[in-house]
Amino acid sequence: MKVWSLRCAHGHVFEGWFADEDAYQAQLAGGLLSCPLCGDAGITRLPSAPRLNLGAPREEPVAAPRPGSLEENVQALWEQAVAHVLAHTEDVGAAFPHEARRIHRGEAPARAIRGQASAEEVKALRQDDIEVVPLPLPVPKGRLQ
Repeated sequence: MKVWSLRCAHGHVFEGWFADEDAYQAQLAGGLLSCPLCGDAGITRLPSAPRLNLGAPREEPVAAPRPGSLEENVQALWEQAVAHVLAHTEDVGAAFPHEARRIHRGEAPARAIRGQASAEEVKALRQDDIEVVPLPLPVPKGRLQ
């Protein structure tokens, strides 16, 4: 199993797990790799050092954690925010505009929902005084990395 650090064209860094180099190249060539934060398919592999087990572990002093760069901190905060939204909202999918109207009219229980809506549907919801907040980036289904 190969674990590599990858980066999208927008600078988001994430891990990718592959059976071997061929699996990585096949997924890259097939357009199957994309950034979990923004969906960008312009993925590059970052340089990494191999980990070699050469015997018993040595006792080494534990270094103090190094604060990350501003970009890493912003990325971590974004991942936390997306995870919070996923954990505290109900995914209603393409029925989002219809369900938002039902909640607004009191025909369905009030709750936080998420789903898909076109730009025209979002505009119509806002004209009906229904508050909607489009997420600027695609939200992956399931767990975030």
